[in-house]
Amino acid sequence: MANLKEIRNRITSVSSTMQITSAMKMVSAAKLKKAQDAITAMRPYADKLTELLQGLSATLDENTGSKYSTQREVNKVLIVAITSNRGLCGAFNSNIIKAVNKLTTETYANQEVSYVAVGKKANDAFKKTNNIIANESHVFDDLTFDNVAEIAQMLMDKFVAGEFDKIEIVYNKFKNAATQIVTREQFLPIVPVSTDENVKLDYIFEPSKVEIVEALIPKSLKTQLYKGIRDSYASEHGARMTAMHKATDNAKELRDQLKLTYNKARQAAITNEILEIVGGAEALNN
Repeated sequence: MANLKEIRNRITSVSSTMQITSAMKMVSAAKLKKAQDAITAMRPYADKLTELLQGLSATLDENTGSKYSTQREVNKVLIVAITSNRGLCGAFNSNIIKAVNKLTTETYANQEVSYVAVGKKANDAFKKTNNIIANESHVFDDLTFDNVAEIAQMLMDKFVAGEFDKIEIVYNKFKNAATQIVTREQFLPIVPVSTDENVKLDYIFEPSKVEIVEALIPKSLKTQLYKGIRDSYASEHGARMTAMHKATDNAKELRDQLKLTYNKARQAAITNEILEIVGGAEALNN
């Protein structure tokens, strides 16, 4: 009977776990809808802004450069790792950490690499290296453009000051609730547009194209970082919803197996008791 009691306790425990994972799945599904709408609405604006900036940049003279497009010998690299503050979302965070580690050990093996952690999981993973220059995990407490713009401005200032020669962003790009794509983007210096065709824009510029580009670049960079964090935020809820859905299914399957085991053990115990009673009765008759 002790075995039956143990199985009953396990059934109760698994049922409680299933209720928790099911509730977390519904919460993530509700948050995902809002996050997905936000990134879906933002992408056309961000893409059009980048397209406009690239089009204008392509028409400028080669000698007319920007402080954000200065190409230097890459000795110091800054990687912005965007993860989540919480776990229970499958391989969402570990994929980013693996990608950043691969960048560090392979692509930039001969360079000095530092990190900016956007998310507690990234901070926990890289704080042991003593190369984290900033922990911006608080941005998820109030995810607004203004708060992200402060981080982007800090990155731009460090690049202009020459503290870093190259800055990259690594994040999960949202595709759907079940699919997140690990994405690596160069933040600074700005990647020049390479095209074989002559760019012709039949516009009258006021003020000059140079002034327009100089005004657009900071806004475009801030929008790029905001889009990356928004993508990661939507991906987090999609990954957590999927992980909790699988966890709920696994818990249900385990509970059903335990119930079957319990019923078999209970049936065996009853059968043994009947056999003992019959055996006892036969012994008395003899």
